[in-house]
Amino acid sequence: MAGYPPGGGYGYGYPGQPPQPYGYAPTAPPYQTEGAPPGGKPGKPPKDSTGSSGGYPGAPPTAVPYQGGYQPGYPPPPGAPYSSPFAALMPSAFPPGTDPNVVACFQAADQDGSGFIDDKELQRALSSYNQAFSLRTVHLLMYLFTNSNARKIGPKEFTSLFYSLQNWRAIFERFDRDRSGKIDANELRDALLSLGFSVSPVVLDLLISKYDPTGKTRAINYDNFIECSLVVKGLTEKFKEKDTSYMGNATFNYESFMLTVLPFLIA
Repeated sequence: MAGYPPGGGYGYGYPGQPPQPYGYAPTAPPYQTEGAPPGGKPGKPPKDSTGSSGGYPGAPPTAVPYQGGYQPGYPPPPGAPYSSPFAALMPSAFPPGTDPNVVACFQAADQDGSGFIDDKELQRALSSYNQAFSLRTVHLLMYLFTNSNARKIGPKEFTSLFYSLQNWRAIFERFDRDRSGKIDANELRDALLSLGFSVSPVVLDLLISKYDPTGKTRAINYDNFIECSLVVKGLTEKFKEKDTSYMGNATFNYESFMLTVLPFLIA
């Protein structure tokens, strides 16, 4: 299985951890302390009754009602799970224990009180936390966190997205060892590995070539690191849906291949 890590699968945990097929990092960089002041960085992600904060870095628990009811202005989530491509069009709710700053950030962007924000509103909301992304990166975020091209996102999905970005920023800063605001090929390889993705040198070279905005420095900035990580994560997850035996092989018909790849090309 050339191109895949020893032991099969598509990724490791952190260096020194055993291989984990399609795995994400078992432990992410720590969050800031809870109780951040208004306007400050959010604190820890909420945990559910089992103590889990989700199955990937930064994931919050499944959205359920607040102990004191749902957030004002946001309808309760539907009884059916979010399983269809149109699920993102259904109203959702903030997970219990969501940092009030995250709630306030979303509600400030949702000026019409619809319970959704669009791509430009999401871009502005993230920029208020010094996360200035291009619209292409914002579209990729919306696609992966809603499983839809509707380009609308609700409270539950926004919370997942927000906490994941916190983790990815921490990872980027950890591997930007010279504090240049960019990471080179070796640092990108280690950063992707910490996210659970082991890519081959050939793939790594393609990623650097694609996401180096200058085409000369062989290094990528934070915005492009997020886009790069989203593409690697998204394509890996789409591939593993077909690779049910975790052997590094999958069969796609023409339409399913196009539907898998095109969203990442036209975001």
